[in-house]
Amino acid sequence: MSNGHIFVGEVIGTAILILFGAGVCAAVTLRHSKARSAGWIVIAFGWGFGVLAGAYTAAPLSGGQLNPAVTLGIAVDTGKWGQVWVYLLGQFVGAMLGAVLAYLVYLAQFQANVREEGAEDGEPLPTLGIFSTIPEIRNPVANLITEIIATMALVLPVLAFGLTKGLGESGGTVLIVSLLVVGIGLSLGGPTGYAINPARDLGPRIVHTFLPIPNKGTSDWGYAWIPVAGPLLGGTLAGLLYHAAF
Repeated sequence: MSNGHIFVGEVIGTAILILFGAGVCAAVTLRHSKARSAGWIVIAFGWGFGVLAGAYTAAPLSGGQLNPAVTLGIAVDTGKWGQVWVYLLGQFVGAMLGAVLAYLVYLAQFQANVREEGAEDGEPLPTLGIFSTIPEIRNPVANLITEIIATMALVLPVLAFGLTKGLGESGGTVLIVSLLVVGIGLSLGGPTGYAINPARDLGPRIVHTFLPIPNKGTSDWGYAWIPVAGPLLGGTLAGLLYHAAF
């Protein structure tokens, strides 16, 4: 795969991933959305479908990695580092693009994020959770451990799926990974919101900082290192474990 194909594929695929993921968070969070308060299960499946759509779309161009932790895990296992930077660049650009697209889809709802006098839910809504992760209990050590383990639970199976005869030829790998992401969200997402992808968290957080969202609240840069460092560590450990055990 050429650098150009990898970059374009990862930009498009990651943008689709974030469009679906940030989109479902906006749908569940924002007032005047028909899906408001639909709940965590809807969010988990929305992100899973985002992986499905993004990875299938990007697969012919780049393989559809869409996640620096996955890219890092593959590189640690195979020792092939030459195109890692292209994957990472495409993923971060795509994540920012996807966040902007999700904002545009819900533009009217974001603009309505103002205090409505007399309404029971009239307080402005914080919007960072639509774009990036926020821990339920702010404990840096615990939050970091959660992200490391959850990312290992993603990357190790992704690497092992390559050993499953017929999955790659049938195209079923992407579907299985999408269901895996849903499962991680349902089982391991409660403490931190399961970033498990540095681009997924950092790219939209940057976009949130600059978007003209009324009453948008903080972008919480004090926490931002955890959903970057945790997945990168988790991806590295998964790559090392896979290389040693399989």
